[in-house]
Amino acid sequence: MIRIITDSTNDLDSKTIEEKNIVVLPLYVNFSDASYKDGVDITTPELYKLVEMKNELPKTAAIPQQTFIEVFTKYIEAGDEVIFTGISKQMSRTYENAVLAAKEVSEDKIFVVDSMNLSTGIGLLVLKACKYRDEGKTAKEIAELLNQDNKRVLSQFSIERMDYLYKGGRCSGMAKVVGTLLKIKPIIAVRDGKMHVAKKPHGKMKVALDCMIEQLRMDVPRLDNDIVIITHSLAFEYCDYIKTEIKKFLYDTPILSTVAGCVISSHCGQGTIGILYMVKDEPKD
Repeated sequence: MIRIITDSTNDLDSKTIEEKNIVVLPLYVNFSDASYKDGVDITTPELYKLVEMKNELPKTAAIPQQTFIEVFTKYIEAGDEVIFTGISKQMSRTYENAVLAAKEVSEDKIFVVDSMNLSTGIGLLVLKACKYRDEGKTAKEIAELLNQDNKRVLSQFSIERMDYLYKGGRCSGMAKVVGTLLKIKPIIAVRDGKMHVAKKPHGKMKVALDCMIEQLRMDVPRLDNDIVIITHSLAFEYCDYIKTEIKKFLYDTPILSTVAGCVISSHCGQGTIGILYMVKDEPKD
């Protein structure tokens, strides 16, 4: 059997994870006085309650190499082969720890793929891996395909509030002040495994949502129609709006909505929302 393993930043919903028989390993969310396994010991609503109560933004931590060794060993000893893809190696030590563990356990039966992404950008690759597995492809063939597919993922997120970026040291104090005064709702894109500001729409959040919707509309001719995912950090109203709007021009493409886990939410804050999908060719800058 081929085991598809990912980490908790994949942000797929529990129903999909169960139906597709996906194994999920948690990253860690650490406050000064406590550590939690993402999605196991703490949920996103609980995370935000703790942030308010403690007046502290948590730090996040990678999956340890030893955890990978234990999990990989379990499946290899059961006669399985393993595909692992998780958060971009540019964003976490998780990828490196998985590679080191694979070398120690069984390098020829464990394939570690850099998603070059985060959140359901990873989830899209995980779903592709499941599709290839169900088609009867070998683990090596799946890994080779994913190493091409990871270049076709388009992830764009709109950030409603900049205080999490500021508190986490991800933007300067001046940028936070200016962004607040100008009511900037930055749209963050992921390219080559890293996040960068793609657009800086001004005004209400709806302006930023419409920018993302328009980008998807422009990409329809080259859209991979397997699925489009809307992922948000407790931004249910925005999610409903996006889903309603994109259904006006996406007639046959399945649309999945998911809530971001604690690691992703720790970095972006409540109200963040993204549209994630794959295209048939590699995106151009």
